[in-house]
Amino acid sequence: MENVYKKLAVHLDNTPSGFPETESGVELRILKQLFTKEEAELDLSLVLMLETVETIAKRADKDPKVIEPILIEMGKKGLIIHVNRNGINTFMFAQFVVGIWEYQVNRLTKELIKDFNEYVPFLIKDQYKHKTQQLRVVPVAKAVNTELNIMDYEEVENIIKSQSKILVTPCICRKEHTIMGKGCDKISEACLIFGSGAYMYENRGIGRTISQKEALDILKKGVKQGLVVQPFNAKKPINICLCCDCCCQILMNIKDFEAPAKIVNSNFQASVEEDECTGCQACEEICPMDAIDMDEEKILASVNLDRCIGCGLCVTVCEFEAMSLKDKKETEKIEPPANIVETYMDIVKEKGLLPS
Repeated sequence: MENVYKKLAVHLDNTPSGFPETESGVELRILKQLFTKEEAELDLSLVLMLETVETIAKRADKDPKVIEPILIEMGKKGLIIHVNRNGINTFMFAQFVVGIWEYQVNRLTKELIKDFNEYVPFLIKDQYKHKTQQLRVVPVAKAVNTELNIMDYEEVENIIKSQSKILVTPCICRKEHTIMGKGCDKISEACLIFGSGAYMYENRGIGRTISQKEALDILKKGVKQGLVVQPFNAKKPINICLCCDCCCQILMNIKDFEAPAKIVNSNFQASVEEDECTGCQACEEICPMDAIDMDEEKILASVNLDRCIGCGLCVTVCEFEAMSLKDKKETEKIEPPANIVETYMDIVKEKGLLPS
């Protein structure tokens, strides 16, 4: 029984998001809570491509009629991706994050949360070894000024206005913290899903469909509460997460890095106009990465560029126009991949799973 979960862990580790092994084996405890032995064994026969049950059955050496209802149930549980096209069921292997974990937003238990919180630092450190990330940071609209060399794919309002299908889901990070009695007062519905991803969530009964106006209202409310805007790392993102530094597993863990700016995909950084700074400390208090320091007399702010991830929240709370965002040097800028496929292909190449 243990062997099938170890095999599944390796199978998951060979996806773009990875699933690294730990000495404690906590990753196996997570899999045992999510998958039955039968489901884990069947999952080993799936690949990162939608396939018919007949194709999967041949690879698994199983009867299609026997495994189809199991695969459908696995899709409902968010363990795999299930798409019905023109009455034909197709199934695909799902990576752990972004993927299986996010689909568990309505199936969380305290034991699962406890194990995930133990495991996530290993997962984050493994992911951030690579140049290309699944998410990136874009500045909030209020922080964008005419001097910034900002592209359409970096303007969050434009990203939302270009979508025809939008779904909002509960933030799994804030939900798990709430279940464990450590939640915050930030908005709970804070994850915007677009296009085909929205339909997948909808089919699983997760979240609700909203209009562009509702999505923009959620964005404005989130920014007002000091949430960091993190879309998927592609010019055509499939989602936008509005993240707090007290619950978001990504922000909480990269905050422990010595230089978050060097690993986060972002093209901007904060700057202080010394003559305008009054030392009010509002920017220091809102910064999610502790990137802003005050001098000994607490009359002047300064930005630690190794820690600044360019979210622009400091600009939104500066009443004296002392804070602004600047473009990073051209040598430090990162152009996001065109779409989700290119993003994951880049990550796979960087992991050495495909030739570069």
